[in-house]
Amino acid sequence: MVVIQSKIQNLKSKIGIALILLTAIPVSLYFFSGSFEEQKIDANYRYRFQRPSRGSITTDLQREIAFYQERIGYAPNDGLNRAFLATVYLKMARATGEASWYLLAEQTAQQSLANLPFHNDGAIMVLARVAVARHDFASALRLVKQVQKNEETLSVLVTANLATGKISEALSAANALVDKTPNLNSLTLRALVQVAAGKDREAIRDFQQALAVEEPEETGSSVWTRTLLGRYYYKRGQLKQARQLYQEALRVLPQYPAALLNMAELEVRQGDYRAAEGHYSQFFLTSQRSPSVYDHVVMRGMARVKDLSGDPDGAKEWRDQAEMRLREDLTGFGHRRELARLLLERGSSADVKEALSLMQMEVRSRRDAETLDTLAWAFSRQGDWQKARQILQSALRSGLRDAGLFHRAGAIEQALGNQSGANAFFRLAQETDPTFDENAQRALGLGVGLLG
Repeated sequence: MVVIQSKIQNLKSKIGIALILLTAIPVSLYFFSGSFEEQKIDANYRYRFQRPSRGSITTDLQREIAFYQERIGYAPNDGLNRAFLATVYLKMARATGEASWYLLAEQTAQQSLANLPFHNDGAIMVLARVAVARHDFASALRLVKQVQKNEETLSVLVTANLATGKISEALSAANALVDKTPNLNSLTLRALVQVAAGKDREAIRDFQQALAVEEPEETGSSVWTRTLLGRYYYKRGQLKQARQLYQEALRVLPQYPAALLNMAELEVRQGDYRAAEGHYSQFFLTSQRSPSVYDHVVMRGMARVKDLSGDPDGAKEWRDQAEMRLREDLTGFGHRRELARLLLERGSSADVKEALSLMQMEVRSRRDAETLDTLAWAFSRQGDWQKARQILQSALRSGLRDAGLFHRAGAIEQALGNQSGANAFFRLAQETDPTFDENAQRALGLGVGLLG
């Protein structure tokens, strides 16, 4: 962990040029300026409660951490307080995206179970959540079977089943979760399942109901829901709505990584590379202490921006840094899919061969549409169009409507000489996202969703 931190700090010290760019960026792009308050936001998207003061969420979590650390100091063999501490570490990990907090949560939960091996559901659920963050969904599903079914276990069941392509199981868990507690989190999770099943009307209904029932103490979940709804609109070509939702999320929590990175993706799609680079640079300004699970997204995004801006040398430097980061993360957070994408973008025969190997390993545990799409991409880059077609058919079986997925399916049919089939997929892409064009294709793969 120290080695990773050292390398990332070295990287951050080398990106002075990127940070200097902030001085040339219009004030309206600064997420700390509060300028988003002045934007006209659809009333349905507006956060109705008082925004937390800057840094207050992490400050409150630090107080909780200190409280439980003090209690453990008085009783070092205690298991229950360690479980509580592990839970707070996990909250901090979600709030900051910093990898070190996930590791602390995992280590503390393991120690809690060593001290209190029975009736310690809290520690087990921390380990299940960390397993999801690591993309180790089999372990997450195994762990939740050990505890009594409740809102937390159902939530993990939804996420893990979605990631492994088990849409019906995910929907069953989501329905049970909403029936049990129809709140912001449960309705948002069910909306994501509806999106994966291609049920847009139901998804929008759940997203809207989620925002209607949000509570003032759910700030993190509130910006999460808005960011995911924004990404849904982005995938439908409704970029104005997507921008409004990302802006509102950032108005509430200016440092929220997922909204920040999705806003950069939107700017790339709209050809404003200067603004996209500003968003990526801003991310580094808010992520100074520790490597983040989002660092590779920023590095790949910066590489894409440099490529599109006509700076191949700058693109290579950022891509090399992203590769280093992703390889360091393979044993920790399992970013095989993200590394495979980077290798496929680079495109040498050795890169394509390794990418295919990575994806064949990845689909053993992760079979959502995005993962299958990446595997199909790898097969197509090797010229194995029949296997690429087979994989894409599996990805589309759930009913998911995604313009990028339809476009790849069309390209595969075209390569196989089936022009009528290709045209049908290209029409589906346009029906799903009427603005899907070359600019949209240039931004593919830059945003983050439920699991990054």
